[in-house]
Amino acid sequence: MPAYSPANLVATIAVLLCWLGFGLVIVRSRMASGGKSAAKRDLSSIFGIALQGLGVALAWAGPLRFSRPVAQADWISAIFPALIAFGSVILFALSTRAMGANWSLVARTREDHSLVQTGPFALMRNPIYVALFGMICALAIALGHAVNLVLAIPLYVIGTLMRVSIEERLLRETFGQAYDDYARRVKRFIPLVW
Repeated sequence: MPAYSPANLVATIAVLLCWLGFGLVIVRSRMASGGKSAAKRDLSSIFGIALQGLGVALAWAGPLRFSRPVAQADWISAIFPALIAFGSVILFALSTRAMGANWSLVARTREDHSLVQTGPFALMRNPIYVALFGMICALAIALGHAVNLVLAIPLYVIGTLMRVSIEERLLRETFGQAYDDYARRVKRFIPLVW
């Protein structure tokens, strides 16, 4: 196994700390949800979660590919994944805060569910999935596994699209025209594009 480059080690540590931050946001969000039960739940989204998980696992998979000596370009390339990861954690934290008790791992709506259109949801309908995508990319780049993204990204995207279709169906059933108006106004993943 090649030796660690100090620059990439810094990037790896930064990205791993951001994954820890991701986990802490999840725990905080679950604790804040109030434990109210779902009015409608669709467990078929678990298959989409599994595909997304495979995408994350592929980003981790493989030996560490770092080199010496460290050039200035190595430091610049180390900053890139750390910035992506940090931005992704911020987006995730803002998104779960905006969703409040509505946020859940499995697709569901609650009796007191509201259609969140503020914060990151004013710019894109699925900022949490965008944040996780950023974390996957940052992790693979920091660990020297960018080539794994060739398989990780399609798996993640397929799983995400499966989950989004289920969630959109539940939201349309719950909010009807209000959700359709929101969906026409705000793109799924990339503001003004897609």
